[in-house]
Amino acid sequence: MDRINTPAIESATGATAEVYAHIRKSIGSVPNLFVAVGAHGPEALKAVLAAEGALAAGTLDKKDQETIKLLVSVLTGCDYCEAAHTVIGKMVGLPQDVIGKIRRGEPTGDAKRDALIHLVRILVQTSGTIPAAEFDAIKAAGYTDRQLVEISFAISLVIFTNVFNRINDTTVDFPVTPR
Repeated sequence: MDRINTPAIESATGATAEVYAHIRKSIGSVPNLFVAVGAHGPEALKAVLAAEGALAAGTLDKKDQETIKLLVSVLTGCDYCEAAHTVIGKMVGLPQDVIGKIRRGEPTGDAKRDALIHLVRILVQTSGTIPAAEFDAIKAAGYTDRQLVEISFAISLVIFTNVFNRINDTTVDFPVTPR
């Protein structure tokens, strides 16, 4: 149950109502995460949506974006985002078995995806500059300098939602799939 008191979506006014209407028009409903953030920080929600748009306009494909968001959500322990990115991962074409392997920390069998997973895991679970060998490995896997920026950006975006959901204990409104 949400810890932060969030008014009913129907009672939203002003900037909050506007951003909810935009979301509803885009995806058909307003997920609980967006309701809670928008109720108390419509500017933050607008910024998140704009950042997601910038990421979507980049060169990192949707499967890679969802791989990152799902993995980071698993690593940070965000049940809400893990459920959401499991569903979205399926929608962008990640096979169910690959999603399960990402969630369980198993190799996916795709060398490029596994290199991405390895890098993201290192970035989330360690501190300091990554070793040169790790940088060389992600480049050898085929990721460009621009995509390294986008990988960093995707991690940053999902960490915001992970942290907020962990504070709020946001009610999961996506199907929860066993690992």
